[in-house]
Amino acid sequence: MQQLVMATNNEGKIREIRPMLEGVEVLALKDIGFTEDIPEPYFTFEENALAKAAAIAAFSRKNVFADDSGICVNGLNGAPGVISAHYSGKRDDEANLQKVLSELKDVTDRTAYYKAVICLVWDDEVYYFEGICTGRIIEAKQGEGGFGYDPIFVPDGYETTFGELPLTVKNSISHRGKAIRKMVEFLKIRSLPE
Repeated sequence: MQQLVMATNNEGKIREIRPMLEGVEVLALKDIGFTEDIPEPYFTFEENALAKAAAIAAFSRKNVFADDSGICVNGLNGAPGVISAHYSGKRDDEANLQKVLSELKDVTDRTAYYKAVICLVWDDEVYYFEGICTGRIIEAKQGEGGFGYDPIFVPDGYETTFGELPLTVKNSISHRGKAIRKMVEFLKIRSLPE
């Protein structure tokens, strides 16, 4: 079975992504013994995803993918965007989410979109896959599922948050799900056995 390293130890991401990559043994960072923090100093999702993927590919000498993703709120001029994971100044999902709710208190435009960019390093070549999911930010948390901003994000066409939707439904419409499916199609065409 082909191995592919996912450049994360985020249990939420791992739980979402593993079922989408059938026929591939997906390894997390802990599975390959990588324990360092990888800096994400850049101002674009693409650059941060590449920084992570390249670092893990060099460490493991395996095929690797990394994603960088975030939520972009139109009423906040696209914030938090690329700094979504530490918008409050630290990596704290609850603090980040509350900061967005606080900043939207008197804002009428609550439309938003999640964006994910995957950087795949496959046989020493670099490829990118992008996914976007549009929706809106509600005024208070709903649901215990997902992670990050999921309990306040309602995707277009739905009345419930990502925090309430079953994982299978979320994966079928989410930004990360869209990007992963593009990567899976790429791998099927180019590399995986028939």
